[in-house]
Parts: sequence; C-alpha cells; structure tokens
Amino acid sequence: MDWLTDNKIPVGDWSADIFDWIRVNAGGLLDALSMAMETLVDAILWVLQTPHPLIVVALFTAAAYGLRRSWKIAAFVFFGFLFILNQGYWEETTESLTLVLSACVMCMAIGVPIGIAAAHRPRLYAAMRPVLDLMQTLPTFVYLIPAIVFFGIGMVPGLIATVIFVLPAPIRLTQLGVASTPASLVEAVTAFGGTKRDVLIKAELPWALPQIMAGLNQTIMLALSMVVIAALVGADGLGVPVVRALNQVNTSLGFESGFVIVVVAIILDRMLNAGESK
Repeated sequence: MDWLTDNKIPVGDWSADIFDWIRVNAGGLLDALSMAMETLVDAILWVLQTPHPLIVVALFTAAAYGLRRSWKIAAFVFFGFLFILNQGYWEETTESLTLVLSACVMCMAIGVPIGIAAAHRPRLYAAMRPVLDLMQTLPTFVYLIPAIVFFGIGMVPGLIATVIFVLPAPIRLTQLGVASTPASLVEAVTAFGGTKRDVLIKAELPWALPQIMAGLNQTIMLALSMVVIAALVGADGLGVPVVRALNQVNTSLGFESGFVIVVVAIILDRMLNAGESK
C-alpha cells in the first residue's frame, strides 16, 4: 500500500494555497467584512448591555408573550433570565446572545434568498447540495483555522465559523418550503394576472413561512451550540467559563455555566418554536 500513500492527493496543500491566495488578493474585502461584522456585533451588544438588566428582561418577556400569546412561556422567560442574573452570568449571556443574534441576521439575510433561488432552480440546488453537506459535516474546529488566519481572534472569527456552520439550515428549509408550494395555489395567483413576484410574495412565501421560521429556530439553536467553540478563538460569552472550567477541571464552574447555556437555549426555543400551539 506504500504506492498509494506515496501518491497522496494534496488536498491539504490545495486548501492552504487557496486560503493564502484569498488572504493576499482579497485583503480589502476581508477588512471591510470584518468592519461590518464588528459594527453589527457592537450595535447588538450596546442594545443588550446599556439598559439595566431588568429592563432587558422585561423586554424579552414582553416579546415572548407577543410572539406566543402564552403567559406560561412569558413567565418561564422571565424567571429564566432572573436565574441567569442570580448566577452572575448576565454579561456573558448578553455576549452569547449577541453572537447568536448576529449569526441569525447574517444567516437569514443570506440563506432565505439563496433558498428561494434554489427552489426555483432545481439544478442550482442539486449543485449546492454537496457544498451544504460539506458545510454541515466538516468538523467545526476546522472552520476556526481560516477564520483566525483571515480575521485574527475575537468575536468576528467566532461569528464567521458560526455562520458557515449554521447557514445550510435556513437554505435547506427555505428551499423545502418554497418548493412544496401547491401548484394549484400558484396557478390561482397566475390566473388573476399575478407576476412571478406576486406568486412569490402572495403564494410561495406565505406557504413557506412555517418552514422559514423553523429555519430561524434551527439557526438560533445551532448558533448557540457554537458558543463554546467560538470561545476557543477569543469570542466572549458563555463559552469562556466552560473552557476555563475544562482547563481547570472545575466541575462546579463547568456545570454552572453549562446549565446557564441550557436555560438560554430553552428560552430562545420556547420563544420562537413555531411548532407549539399558542
């Protein structure tokens, strides 16, 4: 078998050459992208950290009730955030929420239009599927390497790695929702003189809305699952105490911060889970 290993396909070398070429020839674009993401992160962080924590908790509670029309879910959100305040993890929680919300803004802004285009062009989706599979199955730690090379350390590389890992979810679910629009519904809009834009706005998007909301829910959950990994490249948030607990073999700190992450995940899931009845 030596002949086979001696003629190894240089996949790693090709990847390194591609990244080196991007770093040399797209430096201006990378800097602009980094500045835009830093601005987004700073804006969301300012919104969450400037007011008194109880004001933010009240706003989240009101948003939960407005979205779900359930006092039980609103009460759970309220007491969940009070638990986080009690444990002393409010700053870390707002930093993690900033990462999650930033990833949601970017993923939905990119994923929904691509999903719509893929639903209207089956060949495009067929070509995209291997790329989407690669993005979801490639170990997330691999994304951290080019993120560090291009953007250094901090919130931006953590956000980039999160977006790459999460992006396939809104693309797939949007494509599924739009593609499953009944032909009779499309024909009805067309029969009344509707254009392709009318079909999209009045038929396909309303029909696909539950799938798009499911994509948003999956985006939030997957982004939250990246907080610990993002902490490895200097991103602030709840992943930092988890990594510190791992380095110190501190069981108390690990379970404490880990349980806070679980509470945040349940809060966000209950607020946006379109599958439950209101």
